[in-house]
Amino acid sequence: MKNNPELSTVSINQLVLGTVQLGMPYGIANKLGQPNQNNATKIIEFAWNSGIKEFDTAQGYGEAEIVLGKAFQELGISDEVAVINKFSDRIDHLNEEIMQKELDKSLEKLGLSHFSSMMIHDESLLFKCSRGLGDIFQKFIQLKKFDSVGISIYSPENAIKALHEEVINFIQVPGNVIDRRFEEFGVFDLAKKKNKKVYIRSIFLQGLLLMEPEQIPTKMNYSVPVIERFISLSDSFGLTREETAIGFIKNGFPECKVLLGVDSLKHLQKNMKAWSLEYPEDLVKKVREVFSDVPDNITNWNLWPK
Repeated sequence: MKNNPELSTVSINQLVLGTVQLGMPYGIANKLGQPNQNNATKIIEFAWNSGIKEFDTAQGYGEAEIVLGKAFQELGISDEVAVINKFSDRIDHLNEEIMQKELDKSLEKLGLSHFSSMMIHDESLLFKCSRGLGDIFQKFIQLKKFDSVGISIYSPENAIKALHEEVINFIQVPGNVIDRRFEEFGVFDLAKKKNKKVYIRSIFLQGLLLMEPEQIPTKMNYSVPVIERFISLSDSFGLTREETAIGFIKNGFPECKVLLGVDSLKHLQKNMKAWSLEYPEDLVKKVREVFSDVPDNITNWNLWPK
Protein backbone atom coordinates (compact mmCIF):
# COMPACT_ATOMS: atom_id res chain seq x y z
CA MET A 1 0.00 0.00 0.00
CA LYS A 2 1.36 3.43 -0.86
CA ASN A 3 0.48 7.05 -0.64
CA ASN A 4 -0.78 8.69 -3.81
CA PRO A 5 -0.40 12.45 -3.26
CA GLU A 6 -1.72 13.40 -6.69
CA LEU A 7 -4.87 11.29 -6.27
CA SER A 8 -5.47 12.51 -2.73
CA THR A 9 -5.27 16.13 -3.87
CA VAL A 10 -7.94 15.49 -6.48
CA SER A 11 -10.18 13.39 -4.24
CA ILE A 12 -9.92 15.61 -1.15
CA ASN A 13 -12.83 17.62 -2.53
CA GLN A 14 -15.03 14.58 -1.87
CA LEU A 15 -14.55 14.90 1.87
CA VAL A 16 -16.89 16.69 4.26
CA LEU A 17 -16.30 16.93 8.01
CA GLY A 18 -19.31 15.69 9.96
CA THR A 19 -19.67 17.51 13.28
CA VAL A 20 -22.28 15.66 15.34
CA GLN A 21 -19.51 14.38 17.65
CA LEU A 22 -18.35 17.97 18.25
CA GLY A 23 -21.72 18.91 19.72
CA MET A 24 -22.71 15.82 21.68
CA PRO A 25 -21.53 12.30 22.60
CA TYR A 26 -22.37 10.12 19.60
CA GLY A 27 -21.72 6.63 18.27
CA ILE A 28 -21.70 3.12 19.74
CA ALA A 29 -17.88 3.08 19.86
CA ASN A 30 -17.38 6.61 21.22
CA LYS A 31 -15.39 6.34 24.46
CA LEU A 32 -14.13 9.93 24.54
CA GLY A 33 -17.44 11.77 24.63
CA GLN A 34 -17.75 15.30 23.30
CA PRO A 35 -14.40 17.11 22.81
CA ASN A 36 -13.95 20.48 24.49
CA GLN A 37 -13.82 23.68 22.46
CA ASN A 38 -10.02 23.73 22.24
CA ASN A 39 -9.84 20.18 20.89
CA ALA A 40 -12.77 20.78 18.54
CA THR A 41 -11.00 23.82 17.10
CA LYS A 42 -7.85 21.74 16.55
CA ILE A 43 -9.92 19.15 14.66
CA ILE A 44 -11.46 21.82 12.43
CA GLU A 45 -8.08 23.47 11.87
CA PHE A 46 -6.48 20.20 10.80
CA ALA A 47 -9.38 19.41 8.49
CA TRP A 48 -9.18 22.86 6.91
CA ASN A 49 -5.41 22.73 6.45
CA SER A 50 -5.76 19.25 4.94
CA GLY A 51 -8.06 20.60 2.24
CA ILE A 52 -11.52 19.91 3.69
CA LYS A 53 -13.58 23.04 3.04
CA GLU A 54 -17.09 21.68 3.64
CA PHE A 55 -18.66 21.03 7.05
CA ASP A 56 -21.90 19.24 7.91
CA THR A 57 -23.87 20.19 11.02
CA ALA A 58 -27.46 20.41 12.30
CA GLN A 59 -29.65 22.35 14.67
CA GLY A 60 -30.18 19.05 16.50
CA TYR A 61 -26.50 18.31 17.08
CA GLY A 62 -26.35 19.64 20.62
CA GLU A 63 -23.76 22.43 20.88
CA ALA A 64 -22.25 21.81 17.43
CA GLU A 65 -23.34 25.11 15.87
CA ILE A 66 -21.85 27.17 18.70
CA VAL A 67 -18.64 25.10 18.75
CA LEU A 68 -18.22 25.46 14.99
CA GLY A 69 -18.95 29.18 15.07
CA LYS A 70 -16.27 29.80 17.71
CA ALA A 71 -13.75 27.69 15.81
CA PHE A 72 -14.41 29.40 12.47
CA GLN A 73 -14.01 32.81 14.09
CA GLU A 74 -10.81 31.86 15.92
CA LEU A 75 -9.31 30.39 12.75
CA GLY A 76 -10.44 33.35 10.62
CA ILE A 77 -12.20 31.18 8.04
CA SER A 78 -15.84 32.22 8.53
CA ASP A 79 -15.95 33.90 5.12
CA GLU A 80 -14.51 30.87 3.31
CA VAL A 81 -16.16 27.76 4.77
CA ALA A 82 -19.03 25.93 3.11
CA VAL A 83 -21.52 24.76 5.74
CA ILE A 84 -24.41 22.33 5.29
CA ASN A 85 -27.00 22.64 8.05
CA LYS A 86 -30.23 20.80 8.88
CA PHE A 87 -33.46 22.21 10.21
CA SER A 88 -34.59 20.67 13.48
CA ASP A 89 -37.34 18.14 12.87
CA ARG A 90 -39.15 19.59 15.90
CA ILE A 91 -40.16 22.83 14.19
CA ASP A 92 -43.17 23.39 11.93
CA HIS A 93 -41.77 22.96 8.41
CA LEU A 94 -44.78 24.66 6.85
CA ASN A 95 -44.53 27.83 8.97
CA GLU A 96 -42.30 30.20 6.99
CA GLU A 97 -41.92 32.65 9.88
CA ILE A 98 -40.70 29.98 12.29
CA MET A 99 -38.43 28.46 9.64
CA GLN A 100 -36.79 31.82 8.94
CA LYS A 101 -36.41 32.58 12.64
CA GLU A 102 -34.61 29.26 13.23
CA LEU A 103 -32.52 29.71 10.10
CA ASP A 104 -31.34 33.17 11.17
CA LYS A 105 -30.62 31.87 14.66
CA SER A 106 -28.35 29.19 13.20
CA LEU A 107 -26.55 31.68 10.97
CA GLU A 108 -25.90 33.85 14.02
CA LYS A 109 -24.55 30.95 16.09
CA LEU A 110 -22.16 30.01 13.31
CA GLY A 111 -21.20 33.60 12.48
CA LEU A 112 -22.10 33.16 8.81
CA SER A 113 -24.03 35.23 6.29
CA HIS A 114 -25.43 32.18 4.50
CA PHE A 115 -25.20 28.39 4.27
CA SER A 116 -24.10 26.44 1.24
CA SER A 117 -27.09 24.14 1.83
CA MET A 118 -29.97 23.48 4.20
CA MET A 119 -31.42 20.03 4.71
CA ILE A 120 -34.53 18.31 5.96
CA HIS A 121 -33.24 16.23 8.87
CA ASP A 122 -36.07 13.67 8.97
CA GLU A 123 -37.14 11.76 5.87
CA SER A 124 -40.68 11.50 7.24
CA LEU A 125 -41.06 15.22 6.42
CA LEU A 126 -40.34 14.65 2.73
CA PHE A 127 -44.04 14.77 1.79
CA LYS A 128 -44.19 18.40 2.94
CA CYS A 129 -42.05 19.48 -0.03
CA SER A 130 -45.14 19.34 -2.26
CA ARG A 131 -47.38 20.92 0.38
CA GLY A 132 -45.60 24.25 0.72
CA LEU A 133 -42.13 23.47 2.05
CA GLY A 134 -40.65 23.53 -1.44
CA ASP A 135 -41.97 27.07 -1.92
CA ILE A 136 -40.51 28.17 1.43
CA PHE A 137 -37.12 26.77 0.44
CA GLN A 138 -37.23 28.62 -2.88
CA LYS A 139 -37.94 31.91 -1.06
CA PHE A 140 -34.97 31.37 1.24
CA ILE A 141 -32.76 30.65 -1.76
CA GLN A 142 -33.93 33.89 -3.39
CA LEU A 143 -33.08 35.69 -0.14
CA LYS A 144 -29.58 34.15 -0.44
CA LYS A 145 -29.93 32.35 2.91
CA PHE A 146 -28.58 29.20 1.27
CA ASP A 147 -27.85 27.85 -2.21
CA SER A 148 -29.29 24.33 -2.34
CA VAL A 149 -31.62 21.89 -0.59
CA GLY A 150 -30.97 18.37 0.64
CA ILE A 151 -32.50 15.69 2.84
CA SER A 152 -31.15 13.06 5.22
CA ILE A 153 -32.44 9.63 4.18
CA TYR A 154 -32.53 6.24 5.92
CA SER A 155 -34.49 4.04 3.52
CA PRO A 156 -33.82 3.34 -0.18
CA GLU A 157 -37.51 3.79 -1.00
CA ASN A 158 -37.52 7.34 0.37
CA ALA A 159 -34.24 8.07 -1.39
CA ILE A 160 -35.95 7.35 -4.69
CA LYS A 161 -38.87 9.59 -3.74
CA ALA A 162 -36.53 12.40 -2.70
CA LEU A 163 -34.60 12.27 -5.96
CA HIS A 164 -37.87 12.79 -7.83
CA GLU A 165 -38.64 15.96 -5.82
CA GLU A 166 -37.70 18.99 -7.90
CA VAL A 167 -36.68 21.13 -4.92
CA ILE A 168 -34.24 18.48 -3.61
CA ASN A 169 -30.72 18.97 -5.02
CA PHE A 170 -28.96 16.21 -3.07
CA ILE A 171 -29.53 13.39 -0.62
CA GLN A 172 -27.48 12.16 2.30
CA VAL A 173 -27.53 8.38 2.84
CA PRO A 174 -25.71 5.79 4.95
CA GLY A 175 -23.30 3.51 3.15
CA ASN A 176 -20.35 1.28 4.08
CA VAL A 177 -18.78 -2.10 3.41
CA ILE A 178 -21.71 -4.02 4.90
CA ASP A 179 -24.56 -1.59 4.18
CA ARG A 180 -25.11 -1.46 0.44
CA ARG A 181 -28.93 -1.20 0.45
CA PHE A 182 -28.94 2.07 -1.50
CA GLU A 183 -26.45 0.85 -4.06
CA GLU A 184 -28.44 -2.34 -4.70
CA PHE A 185 -31.74 -0.40 -4.88
CA GLY A 186 -30.46 1.77 -7.74
CA VAL A 187 -30.29 5.01 -5.75
CA PHE A 188 -26.87 6.03 -7.03
CA ASP A 189 -27.82 5.26 -10.62
CA LEU A 190 -30.96 7.41 -10.38
CA ALA A 191 -29.04 10.28 -8.74
CA LYS A 192 -26.60 10.25 -11.63
CA LYS A 193 -29.46 10.21 -14.14
CA LYS A 194 -31.13 13.12 -12.31
CA ASN A 195 -27.80 14.97 -12.05
CA LYS A 196 -28.17 15.14 -8.27
CA LYS A 197 -25.43 14.70 -5.70
CA VAL A 198 -25.23 11.93 -3.09
CA TYR A 199 -23.47 12.39 0.24
CA ILE A 200 -22.46 9.14 1.96
CA ARG A 201 -22.41 9.08 5.75
CA SER A 202 -21.91 6.40 8.42
CA ILE A 203 -18.97 4.81 6.60
CA PHE A 204 -17.92 3.14 9.89
CA LEU A 205 -21.54 2.41 10.93
CA GLN A 206 -21.30 4.60 14.06
CA GLY A 207 -17.99 2.92 14.88
CA LEU A 208 -19.38 -0.63 15.01
CA LEU A 209 -17.17 -1.71 12.10
CA LEU A 210 -14.04 -0.75 14.03
CA MET A 211 -14.91 -2.31 17.38
CA GLU A 212 -13.18 -5.42 18.67
CA PRO A 213 -15.66 -8.34 18.77
CA GLU A 214 -15.29 -8.74 22.53
CA GLN A 215 -16.09 -5.03 23.06
CA ILE A 216 -19.39 -5.12 21.21
CA PRO A 217 -22.32 -4.71 23.64
CA THR A 218 -24.07 -7.95 24.57
CA LYS A 219 -27.32 -6.77 23.01
CA MET A 220 -25.43 -6.51 19.67
CA ASN A 221 -23.75 -9.94 19.87
CA TYR A 222 -25.61 -11.03 16.75
CA SER A 223 -23.35 -8.67 14.73
CA VAL A 224 -20.09 -10.31 15.85
CA PRO A 225 -19.86 -12.89 12.98
CA VAL A 226 -20.13 -10.05 10.44
CA ILE A 227 -17.42 -8.03 12.20
CA GLU A 228 -15.18 -11.11 12.29
CA ARG A 229 -15.76 -11.55 8.57
CA PHE A 230 -14.74 -7.91 8.07
CA ILE A 231 -11.57 -8.45 10.10
CA SER A 232 -10.69 -11.47 7.98
CA LEU A 233 -11.27 -9.58 4.72
CA SER A 234 -9.13 -6.63 5.85
CA ASP A 235 -6.33 -8.96 6.93
CA SER A 236 -6.38 -10.66 3.52
CA PHE A 237 -5.57 -7.31 1.89
CA GLY A 238 -3.04 -6.33 4.54
CA LEU A 239 -5.24 -3.39 5.53
CA THR A 240 -6.67 -2.12 8.78
CA ARG A 241 -10.46 -2.15 9.01
CA GLU A 242 -10.45 1.65 8.87
CA GLU A 243 -8.46 1.52 5.64
CA THR A 244 -10.73 -1.13 4.12
CA ALA A 245 -13.85 0.88 4.99
CA ILE A 246 -12.41 4.07 3.53
CA GLY A 247 -10.86 2.33 0.51
CA PHE A 248 -14.20 0.76 -0.42
CA ILE A 249 -16.03 4.09 -0.37
CA LYS A 250 -13.22 5.99 -2.08
CA ASN A 251 -12.80 3.49 -4.93
CA GLY A 252 -16.44 2.47 -5.22
CA PHE A 253 -18.11 5.90 -5.20
CA PRO A 254 -15.71 8.50 -6.60
CA GLU A 255 -18.62 10.68 -7.76
CA CYS A 256 -20.06 11.02 -4.24
CA LYS A 257 -19.28 13.28 -1.31
CA VAL A 258 -18.13 11.44 1.84
CA LEU A 259 -18.75 12.51 5.44
CA LEU A 260 -16.05 11.87 8.00
CA GLY A 261 -17.32 12.07 11.57
CA VAL A 262 -14.60 12.15 14.23
CA ASP A 263 -14.36 12.65 18.00
CA SER A 264 -10.64 13.46 18.25
CA LEU A 265 -7.76 14.95 16.28
CA LYS A 266 -6.01 11.57 16.27
CA HIS A 267 -9.11 9.99 14.75
CA LEU A 268 -9.21 12.56 11.96
CA GLN A 269 -5.49 12.19 11.27
CA LYS A 270 -5.92 8.41 10.88
CA ASN A 271 -8.85 8.95 8.51
CA MET A 272 -6.92 11.41 6.38
CA LYS A 273 -3.92 9.10 6.19
CA ALA A 274 -6.18 6.25 5.10
CA TRP A 275 -7.83 8.49 2.51
CA SER A 276 -4.44 9.32 0.98
CA LEU A 277 -3.67 5.67 0.22
CA GLU A 278 -4.01 4.01 -3.16
CA TYR A 279 -6.11 0.85 -2.81
CA PRO A 280 -6.14 -2.50 -4.69
CA GLU A 281 -8.36 -2.50 -7.78
CA ASP A 282 -10.21 -5.63 -6.64
CA LEU A 283 -11.08 -4.32 -3.15
CA VAL A 284 -14.55 -3.08 -4.11
CA LYS A 285 -15.40 -6.30 -5.97
CA LYS A 286 -14.27 -8.46 -3.05
CA VAL A 287 -16.26 -6.44 -0.50
CA ARG A 288 -19.39 -6.79 -2.62
CA GLU A 289 -18.87 -10.55 -2.81
CA VAL A 290 -18.23 -11.07 0.90
CA PHE A 291 -21.02 -8.82 2.21
CA SER A 292 -24.00 -9.57 0.03
CA ASP A 293 -26.24 -10.95 2.75
CA VAL A 294 -26.01 -8.72 5.84
CA PRO A 295 -29.39 -8.40 7.64
CA ASP A 296 -31.02 -5.01 8.18
CA ASN A 297 -30.84 -5.24 11.97
CA ILE A 298 -27.07 -4.85 11.61
CA THR A 299 -26.82 -2.40 8.70
CA ASN A 300 -29.59 -0.06 9.89
CA TRP A 301 -28.78 1.40 13.32
CA ASN A 302 -32.41 2.47 13.72
CA LEU A 303 -33.18 -1.25 14.18
CA TRP A 304 -30.51 -1.83 16.84
CA PRO A 305 -31.72 -2.77 20.35
CA LYS A 306 -32.36 0.38 22.38
